Amino acid sequence: MGILIDILIGIVAAMHLYFLYFEMFAWTTKGRKVFRNFPAELFEPTKSMAANQGLYNGFLAAGLIWSYFIDDNLWSDNIALFFLGCVVVAGIYGAWTVTKKIFFIQALPALGAIILILFF
Repeated sequence: MGILIDILIGIVAAMHLYFLYFEMFAWTTKGRKVFRNFPAELFEPTKSMAANQGLYNGFLAAGLIWSYFIDDNLWSDNIALFFLGCVVVAGIYGAWTVTKKIFFIQALPALGAIILILFF
C-alpha cells in the first residue's frame, strides 16, 4: 500500500507543480486554455494575482515532496497529511466558489491519499 500512497502523493505534487508553472509563467497563454470561461481580457490584468496563486501551489508541492525525504514514517505521514489536507480544503473551496470540476481534479486525489494513509 505504501507504493500506492507514494504514487498518489507524487501525482498530487506533480499537479501542483503544473499549476505553479501555468499560473506563474504561462497565465496569459496556457491559462487561457485551462480557464476557458474566464474572460480573455482579464488574463493580462490578473497576471500577478495568478502568479501569487502559483506560488502557493508550489508551496503545497514542496511540502508533499518534502514528505518523501523524512526517514521517520510517522513524521513523514503527518507532513503528507497536513499538506494533503491543505490541498483538499483548497479544492473544496475552489469547487464551491469557481467550478465543481476543481473538486475532482484537485481535492479527490488528495482525499484518496489521505484515506490510504489513515486506514492502511
